[in-house]
Amino acid sequence: MAHPLLQIDTLTKSFGDLLLFRNISFGIAEGDKIGLIARNGSGKTTLLNIIAGKEGYDEGRVVFRNDIRFACLEQSPLFDPALTVLEACFSADNETVKLIASYEEILSANDQEGLDEVLMQMDLLKAWDYEQRIKQILSQLKITDFHQKMGELSGGQVKRVALANVLISEPELLVMDEPTNHLDLEMVEWLEDHLNRNRMSLLMVTHDRYFLDRICTQILEIDEKQLFSYKGNFSYYLEKRDERVAAQNTETDRARNLMRKELEWMRRQPQARATKAKSRIDAFYTLEEKAQQRREEEGIRLAAKGAYIGNKIFEAKHVSKRFGDVRITDDFNYIFARYEKMGIVGNNGTGKSTFVKMLLEEVEPDSGTFEIGETVRFGYYSQDGLLFDEQMKVIDVVQQIAEVIDLGNGSKLTASQFLQHFLFAPEKQHNYVYKLSGGEKRRLYLCTVLITNPNFLVLDEPTNDLDIITLNILEEYLKGFRGCLIVVSHDRFFMDKVVDHLLVFHGDARIQDFPGNYTQYRDWKQLQDRKETGEVKAGKPEQEQRRNRTEEKTKLTFSEKREFASLEQEIEQLEAEKTAITAALSSGNLSSSELMKKSTRLSEIMTLIDEKTMRWLELSERA
Repeated sequence: MAHPLLQIDTLTKSFGDLLLFRNISFGIAEGDKIGLIARNGSGKTTLLNIIAGKEGYDEGRVVFRNDIRFACLEQSPLFDPALTVLEACFSADNETVKLIASYEEILSANDQEGLDEVLMQMDLLKAWDYEQRIKQILSQLKITDFHQKMGELSGGQVKRVALANVLISEPELLVMDEPTNHLDLEMVEWLEDHLNRNRMSLLMVTHDRYFLDRICTQILEIDEKQLFSYKGNFSYYLEKRDERVAAQNTETDRARNLMRKELEWMRRQPQARATKAKSRIDAFYTLEEKAQQRREEEGIRLAAKGAYIGNKIFEAKHVSKRFGDVRITDDFNYIFARYEKMGIVGNNGTGKSTFVKMLLEEVEPDSGTFEIGETVRFGYYSQDGLLFDEQMKVIDVVQQIAEVIDLGNGSKLTASQFLQHFLFAPEKQHNYVYKLSGGEKRRLYLCTVLITNPNFLVLDEPTNDLDIITLNILEEYLKGFRGCLIVVSHDRFFMDKVVDHLLVFHGDARIQDFPGNYTQYRDWKQLQDRKETGEVKAGKPEQEQRRNRTEEKTKLTFSEKREFASLEQEIEQLEAEKTAITAALSSGNLSSSELMKKSTRLSEIMTLIDEKTMRWLELSERA
């Protein structure tokens, strides 16, 4: 049996009195692709830093196979700001770069000793075309100015240069901390494909659940200071984790029943507990500890009432914005409907965050206006986060915003109870902010936004730095949220769960309104791409081949042609009626009965628009 690339044995790590994990063990073999999951503050990044040799540990051992090629992508990589992008790539500490340096040193010294060995290694590691390959990877990650100084790049661009560096080194074992942060959807899908084609072994921390599902063959979970291993992808992990928690709860219930009997014995007179019963007393305390371990799943349904929101939400009228030659919007018009849940997607630099900031009046459009309804109360979660007073306690940060949150139906939660829903245990609430991990600070920031009880949530990249457990809770919250929602995110799983349609920013002020979630948009886009290129790929699933054959043979019938011709006109008429009803509802001149009638009609119209648009898309693919 081959030796593992990395073996971790009985590893224990603590910071003062905070124990992160105890006696955890696992190995990484050739070809393993492992995802590491835990709630924020449980030691994920610390474990990666220990493996990378940047953090010590209390007990145990970390053993690499001899001469292994190893690379690590940090969450916040650092480069010399004076280096250019290309120079930063050639200053990386990897075997190929060192080999190129040795080759150049031999040439400059005019000493042939060792040249043959170096030439052989250069061939083996494909070092001759290193520069060309690094440029290709940088271009895939939207870094195209190779002579730009590292100090001029944004944090996200620096992370992408670091990602290119570890990929080009083609290590046998690659450790990555949040590799998909700062990547747009196109880059994430490219990275998925690249890692699936590559034979390198992986250990990574990421909150991107589709990424975990499509890349990983094993999931490791740090939970309650222990390590649990699941041989399968993320979907398999979810299924088996539920079984583990259910089994643990059953065992805890059994321990509680037994403890009641033992408690009676412990309460008897002292003479009943002779020395010979010491083992039974010890067993009682072990049983007591086990009886306290019952846990409920964190995915608690938490739906805030939300402040009342009227029929007028916002209307964008002829909005145009540009920065120099970069156009964000051009004569953009949109009427946002009540209770609408919109996702905004697009490549980096296409203006998604700028659009949100114009809506929130943080950035002025060059021309046009956003007219906001009088009852709208925004709750804004920004990429920049919130600057906390590090010397405040967690509970004080939230209580200074609100003491309670109204859940409706007479139910209320105190600030402390609300924090517990978002995984801040009572003892954690009395910690100082400076003691929190980066992910815990983002979770606290999320709590400060939600506890204001807004009726319109605007979330700009909310999934960055939040753990999967928190994301599940946030998704449940948003599914029950009785208000409006705009989400800017590259997390495809998150978008699919919480939005009902998309604004797709294509760049150069091209904005597409798509009636569906991200997966539906991606399927539609792939279909359109195949149609435009006329590409018919071999080896497609039988069902898809059958559908394509049907599409090739079945042209539109006469009645379908008539339907297709009338659909566009019908959709325009419905949109016009929707606009007119929206204006009437916000006029304040309608009686109660008229308000009810028009509100009902507006709901019918929106359903009809969705149905007819999807039918138009279906027919257009065969037209």
